[in-house]
Amino acid sequence: MPDDQFINRSILVVDDEQKMARFIRLNLEHDGFQVIEAYRGMDALQSIRTAMPDLVLLDIMMPDLDGFEVLKMVREVSSVPVIMLTAKGEEDDRVRGLELGADDYITKPFSPRELVSRVKAVLRRTEMANPVSKDLIEVDEHLKIDFGRREVWLDKELVKLRPTEYRLLYHLVQNAGWVLTYDQLLSKVWGYEYRDEPHYVRLYINYLRQKLEKDPANPVYILTERGVGYRFVDFNRQKTKNPGEQP
Repeated sequence: MPDDQFINRSILVVDDEQKMARFIRLNLEHDGFQVIEAYRGMDALQSIRTAMPDLVLLDIMMPDLDGFEVLKMVREVSSVPVIMLTAKGEEDDRVRGLELGADDYITKPFSPRELVSRVKAVLRRTEMANPVSKDLIEVDEHLKIDFGRREVWLDKELVKLRPTEYRLLYHLVQNAGWVLTYDQLLSKVWGYEYRDEPHYVRLYINYLRQKLEKDPANPVYILTERGVGYRFVDFNRQKTKNPGEQP
């Protein structure tokens, strides 16, 4: 019986053995998960950027980039939870994966029950610690964001965002209150090959401000940190500050 808490959570399965990927897909879909497959490391990085999965199952042994290389690149730009899949079961591999930022590991062969149990356990841990959920986010009385439905509402009007604008907003809100550098935003939203193109960030920040800010020249949501990057207003802190406290 699928767990309602995890229905429609998206899982990216990265394994060059397509039979194994299909085996994992069938078992996860049986429990209500949505599954995306990738068979090479570079394809996985592209899927993480475009599909924004809730969790990644990442095999270590792959032909182009091994799982450790992929994990290292993922952790430069994303906090998506990652479970490593290894056929070796060697302690050195497990330790290396955890040191590089993996959230857990599963040793092949594994049972469907163990797989689903590990996925749910990691999702519970990370979602409890993650301030941005896929529920409706009320930034203030004007701006509402629903990442689950991929909808943005400004003064009760639905705002149409292009896919790149949406990804940019997602990463800004996910890190509300924290500065994201040009390099971080380029890697998260456009990909590693765009790291030397900061004008992309400035252009799309301007697009977002035109759509979300009442006065784009004096933004209140997407703030500039000169010479560094941008940050989204810390709406959680605003809601909890004491009366009379200065912003």
